[in-house]
Amino acid sequence: MSQSSMQAAVWYAAKDLRVEQVPVPTISDPHEVKVKVAACGICGSDLHEYAAGPIFIPVGKPHPISGEQAPIIMGHEFAGEVVEVGEKVTRVKVGDRVAIEPILSPNKDGAYQMERYNLTPLLGFHGLSGGGGGFSEFTVMGEHMVHKLPDDLSFEQGALVEPAAVALHAVRQSCLKAGDSAAVFGAGPIGLMTIEALKAAGAAQIYAVEVAPSRKAKAEALGATVVDPQQEDVVAKLQALSGDGVDVAFEVTGIPTVLNQALHSTHEGGEVVVVSIWEGEASFQPNDLVIKERTMKGIIAYRHVYPAVMALMQRGYFRAEDMVTQRIPLADIVEESFETLLSDKAQVKNIVTP
Repeated sequence: MSQSSMQAAVWYAAKDLRVEQVPVPTISDPHEVKVKVAACGICGSDLHEYAAGPIFIPVGKPHPISGEQAPIIMGHEFAGEVVEVGEKVTRVKVGDRVAIEPILSPNKDGAYQMERYNLTPLLGFHGLSGGGGGFSEFTVMGEHMVHKLPDDLSFEQGALVEPAAVALHAVRQSCLKAGDSAAVFGAGPIGLMTIEALKAAGAAQIYAVEVAPSRKAKAEALGATVVDPQQEDVVAKLQALSGDGVDVAFEVTGIPTVLNQALHSTHEGGEVVVVSIWEGEASFQPNDLVIKERTMKGIIAYRHVYPAVMALMQRGYFRAEDMVTQRIPLADIVEESFETLLSDKAQVKNIVTP
């Protein structure tokens, strides 16, 4: 007999995340897929929602695509096994292992409708904007959101495809060419993934700017030269190390002073890619762009990049053993994980199992 209720982590308000029993979701559209969640990562944006939300979580009115508003089930970095498919699903079958691309964007007949589907004004995320999420035992989504996992990648590796996709998209959208130099500001999960994406793209020198000892160690282990802004002038150090500044700087902290450091660390004609989601405004002197002909660009999420991420994983990039620092059962998610991650920068990626 199939179970009717399941455990899930439900967001009610900032600092109010509850693990409770909810109904098991059912397929209501012929292009939908039901997945039994095997592993789900905790993302920086999950922490922002927990500490200071709502940011992407719809409150007061439902999200136009999910049709839901808070309280909603969280979790958007996940992988699992297909346990049921709608009658028109062609991409996967029952028993397939899948990584989930959680982007909510206009879709029809099992496909996204926009070429650049991550740039829709209606952008949302499964596990942030309603419609279910990975911090639960089962969840249902359109078949356009599932990607078959290669047999040699674990479920835990599958849960890392989403954050790795952010990093790979950032590097692919940048002007970086093989042999270039790059600086990554912030060596949290996305920063570390960006180091990996830079290695895959052929960056010759990679610098990481970070203060937390364990994250510095991780960045170093992945092959980056680490600069600690608490111990030295970051901009001067990066310019000295790289000659006259790096080709591309990636801002992955969301801290206003860091945005300026990233800008000044690039040479004339260099580029800054802003990867982080911001809680407030940041200021910079436009002449720092103008007089040096620098470029600054933002990226959001990813598009058309999951297959490339999984192919790189098969070649040894974005390894779970380099990224995952803690594994916790869903029941303990609030105390063991959310509260810990807010206070303990030694953690990198926490994986939750239902």
